[in-house]
Amino acid sequence: MVKFFQFTLMRAVMSLFTLLLVSFIVFSLMEMVPGNCAERYIAFKNTQGQNITVEDIRAEEKRLGLDKPFLIRAGSWIGKVFFKGEFGDSCILRLNINYLLSDKVWISLGICLAALFFSYLVAIPIGIYSASTRNPFANNLVRFISYLGLALPSFLLALIIMLTTTVLFGESMSGLFSKEYRDAAWSFAKFMDFMSRAWLPIFILGWAATAFALQTVRALMLDEIGKLYVTAASARGISGRTLLWRYPARHSLGPVINSLGFDLNRIFNDLPVVALIMTLTEMGALLIDALAFSNDQQLAGAIIFLLTASIVFVNFVTDIILAIMDPRIRLGLMG
Repeated sequence: MVKFFQFTLMRAVMSLFTLLLVSFIVFSLMEMVPGNCAERYIAFKNTQGQNITVEDIRAEEKRLGLDKPFLIRAGSWIGKVFFKGEFGDSCILRLNINYLLSDKVWISLGICLAALFFSYLVAIPIGIYSASTRNPFANNLVRFISYLGLALPSFLLALIIMLTTTVLFGESMSGLFSKEYRDAAWSFAKFMDFMSRAWLPIFILGWAATAFALQTVRALMLDEIGKLYVTAASARGISGRTLLWRYPARHSLGPVINSLGFDLNRIFNDLPVVALIMTLTEMGALLIDALAFSNDQQLAGAIIFLLTASIVFVNFVTDIILAIMDPRIRLGLMG
């Protein structure tokens, strides 16, 4: 128990250090964009017909603290993020970023984590069955589905589904809410409306992750089944599901669980494009708008940090799960 606590503490410290490094990199990237926040905002106001002078730019820079050294500004931003959970104001919209994200963060994380959960919920049992069965039809069907999932990009799948539903049903199934609930306050009725529409982006985002996990589970199971310890267990009279789950499946799940963070990263990468195609009002669409249209680096940096922090947290959780499942991993990492 003491070693497990030490291992957990070590992983927590490493995760925290990773987040600190990521936050510094994100802030540095925001600063590397040509023109500071004041200049971009003043330029935006200039397009609205307002006459802007150099004095206006300098006054705005002083108000935002942009006249201070880089390290002081970086320390202030990182400190507010870690100790207060605040990301400041949007550079262009001049609204609090926490207010802009609010529900969008939880909706986006909920959709991505649900896509990850259901992809593994499907891939693990089917991959184990495919590796253990001698049915050629089942094996070929699983291989075909996994190859199709890897070959068909998520954005193309979203386009196909939306075009098909528009032609057949006259509705594109875009958006996360119906018109009557789009701007309404959260209620049970709005939640049920959200659930009736959220399954589609969950399916699309989990499509490639399911295919990849399916191939991974199947390959690992085929490798484990042929090993000597499985043959020895079978010679001792252990057979059927007991043999399958106690030995090859148990050893195969370690690398699968370890890839949770990688698959979540894959889903996050697909999220902005899928959100743009399906007109989803969540964090992915806001990231596209911040990067491609409004050039709002403060808003984009906050979103990128939150997505990265989610991956770091998932990796931390998977390390703990692996240590619980397999003591060899815990002992190996602890030295």
